Amino acid sequence: MNQQAFQQVSANSPEAIPVQMRRIEGREWWLWGFAVAVTMALTLGIISFTFPWFNRETDVAYWFDLKEWVRGLAALVLLFDIYAIYQHLQLHRIRRQLAERDQLFQLISENADDMIALVDGDGRRLYNSPAYQKVLGYSPEDLKSTSSIEHIHPDDRLRVLQAAEKARLSGQAERMEYRVLHKNGTWRTLESTASPIRNAKGQTDKLVIVNRDITDRKRAEELLAHNAFHDGLTNLANRALFMDRLQHALTLSKRHPNYKFAVLLIDIDEFKIVNDSMGHSAGDELLIQLAERLKGSVRQADTVARPRASGVPERPSNDDTLARLGGDEFTILLDDIRDPIEAVRVAERVQAELTSPFVVNRQEIVISASIGIAASSSPQTEAEELLRDADLAMYRAKRAGKARCEVSDPAMHASAVRRLSLETDLRRALDRGEFRVYYQPIMSLQTGKIVGFEALTRWQRPEGIVSPIDFIAVAEETGLIIPMNRQLLHEACQQLRSWQTEFPSTPPLTLSVNITSREFALPDLPNDIRKSIVQTGVDPSCVQLEIIETIAMGDAEKSGQVLERLKALGVRLSIDDFGTGYSSLSRLRRIPVDTLKIDRTFISNMDRDRENRAIVRTIIILAHNLGLKVVAEGTETEEQVNLLKHLDCEMAQGYFYSRPGPAEAMLKLLASNRSARATSVGG
Repeated sequence: MNQQAFQQVSANSPEAIPVQMRRIEGREWWLWGFAVAVTMALTLGIISFTFPWFNRETDVAYWFDLKEWVRGLAALVLLFDIYAIYQHLQLHRIRRQLAERDQLFQLISENADDMIALVDGDGRRLYNSPAYQKVLGYSPEDLKSTSSIEHIHPDDRLRVLQAAEKARLSGQAERMEYRVLHKNGTWRTLESTASPIRNAKGQTDKLVIVNRDITDRKRAEELLAHNAFHDGLTNLANRALFMDRLQHALTLSKRHPNYKFAVLLIDIDEFKIVNDSMGHSAGDELLIQLAERLKGSVRQADTVARPRASGVPERPSNDDTLARLGGDEFTILLDDIRDPIEAVRVAERVQAELTSPFVVNRQEIVISASIGIAASSSPQTEAEELLRDADLAMYRAKRAGKARCEVSDPAMHASAVRRLSLETDLRRALDRGEFRVYYQPIMSLQTGKIVGFEALTRWQRPEGIVSPIDFIAVAEETGLIIPMNRQLLHEACQQLRSWQTEFPSTPPLTLSVNITSREFALPDLPNDIRKSIVQTGVDPSCVQLEIIETIAMGDAEKSGQVLERLKALGVRLSIDDFGTGYSSLSRLRRIPVDTLKIDRTFISNMDRDRENRAIVRTIIILAHNLGLKVVAEGTETEEQVNLLKHLDCEMAQGYFYSRPGPAEAMLKLLASNRSARATSVGG
């Protein structure tokens, strides 16, 4: 009820109406007393004319004056009667208004959903509306036998008494929320407003209380608050709540050096396979079951007897230590541990819990998890940074073979910082054009002639050239390798066209370019390569794309389609690092490649290792039987070159001939090679 309606109810309450009735009755008694007094006075005045002392001899004038007096008295009686009738009508109108107001109050109080009560200064109920029985289940007899404070929750009684006292002293309505016991034993939440009623002396001796049941609204608000900080699938704490708890623990550890904690980041290994093979609903069911097992693991961890460190505040009872960050990632916050080794033990317990199969859709599923651990000893001061350390440790566990746990350390953090810095520098280098194309010649072992070049990316920083081993892997992971290689291909094709014009030969010089796994997965790869070839005007048959063995020989259907599309461009295809993968001879026979490039690990030791030499011989024979040419990569000694010639290997590249260099150095090498060949032929 609003304040205006509340004041109206207060004015028309059952206690207020009798007060007004007493005032009307007093006014009515005064009116009738006044009427009797006036009537008696007029009557005595008329009778007095018959007294003996009025019987002396009179003349005609006397009797005339007597008539006038009588008329005057009659007029006064008539006026008084009119006044009395008017006052009676007024009193009747007031009674009718009071009756209507009383009826209105009855209608409001009996039909209102809000509970209306009138209590005295001692808390005794003077009136309770029928809504009390509808909302709380108590009959009027039940309410009469109890005080107004008896059914209030013990934890809320003091607040209610203080609010009532404040309303009495200040005369201001007091609004508050408190819990009241329903007759069925449940607790209901009421929103209550207490308004004081003053007596004739201006003192507050009663309170009119209007109560509204807001239990459903409070439950809805609590549900919204719960959903805002909990995962909808597993009902665990979500990222927002967990990060709040983690920041609290981190702040606590900075204030109390003897307080220690740890964060476990759990990531399910190969969870995508479950989703892809069984559907997302099965994946969701697996996550729900997994959350229950993790709860058990956390409870076991919490039951470890460990005294609270002195001076460290107790953890709130609603502190959520287990959370789902999203997808198949879960986190555990281990509070107030003695030593980081406890976190490792909990991680091992979690992994042991996961060894038992899960049953989803009547199928058994066995999973494992990689766990990263970050301890409060970390130098981090923000929750996000600490969680990032745990994330890095988790990925290190995955790289080490999965189903493992790894602990974050300062060295890992420093490595991550360097990695982020490198990514930033790579992006800037791409914008600034700091990448250069270096070339390494590919030689014909039979003629000693340069037959082509492999194009390689080098990073020219102001302080010098950056080794490819320091940035290629990061460029591959971040996707920066794609624009880098597009730039390399376009520039290298232009350079090849220039060299072919200056040094014509039959067959013409060729260009080899590496295709990374990131590029191979792009659906637009053939179109991007075709654009570079068309724009530079180079013959596509002079371009050779090198694809590592694990990609070319991987998914037969997918890789076969991509290779066919590339072959349709007119380019030549080469399998790079051959011998290090898992090639199938039958698969090799069906893919459209032209060249095998033997990995340098076999070439570098073939002059000292008979097994390596046998592997090289086998690869060359295999390639020739399949109609493929062979390039030996990593040749460094004359003995290796002679062995390769003896094995009928067609081409070689390596430091024996030349290190990778810029186009200017290769131009001089080309001129020297052609001059030397011309001299040799002339002699």
